[in-house]
Amino acid sequence: MKIDRIEQIHDLLKKNRSISLNDLCDTFGVSKNTIRRDVAELEKNGIIRKVYGGIVLNEDESGAPEPFAYREGRNVDAKKLVAQLAAEQVQDGDVIYIDSGTTTMHMIPYLIKKRYLTIVTASVHVINAAGNYPGLNIISTGGTLYMPSNAFVGPSVLSALQNYNLSKVFLASTGISIAHGATNASPLECEIKRSLAQKNAESFLLVDSTKFDKASLMTYCQLSDLDALITEREPAKEYVDYFEKHNVRLILP
Repeated sequence: MKIDRIEQIHDLLKKNRSISLNDLCDTFGVSKNTIRRDVAELEKNGIIRKVYGGIVLNEDESGAPEPFAYREGRNVDAKKLVAQLAAEQVQDGDVIYIDSGTTTMHMIPYLIKKRYLTIVTASVHVINAAGNYPGLNIISTGGTLYMPSNAFVGPSVLSALQNYNLSKVFLASTGISIAHGATNASPLECEIKRSLAQKNAESFLLVDSTKFDKASLMTYCQLSDLDALITEREPAKEYVDYFEKHNVRLILP
């Protein structure tokens, strides 16, 4: 409930740019103390700043990545299904890269029965999840911790990735479209994703159905550059036709 309310406050600010605390209390039917806690969370993540009697949207926030915790709580069942379908593409002996994202992170529990599997990742969530399964061989890229995605970024990540011969790459995106391809809100992450999409490895993009027809700040690859796209529901006909035309496998339940 708290995450949902914070998301709704964020959406209201995108429309109105500012809002009073009293209006927030009336809108959500909660106490001022509850709203103050929500405001503190938004302020901590750099989304808003407080003014007398209310809050305003940070001027530089419109293109900023949404905090991981907000995205993590959305469409969890769909994301887990997509992650399970992705894990089914992994074979014993593979060396795979698992991208940072709220869908890719769910792959780990479905990989525990694979043998001789090596997972390379910059995602703190993937590293922590894999810690519950000592049979998995995990290689962290290292780098600078980027808090909005709980992932490592920077030149050292790109340098590390040059050292590994990956067989499969599992990518995440905050929004996709035929016109703009696979997109992400963070330039730092986009640089890494672009490098991964260009590697000599089989590339899979994991997106739930809510990511279609959306575009974030930057494109890191065209959909035609992918080997496969995994989602939980058949997309619109224009996507099905596009994937068929460009020999991109569409993997569905």
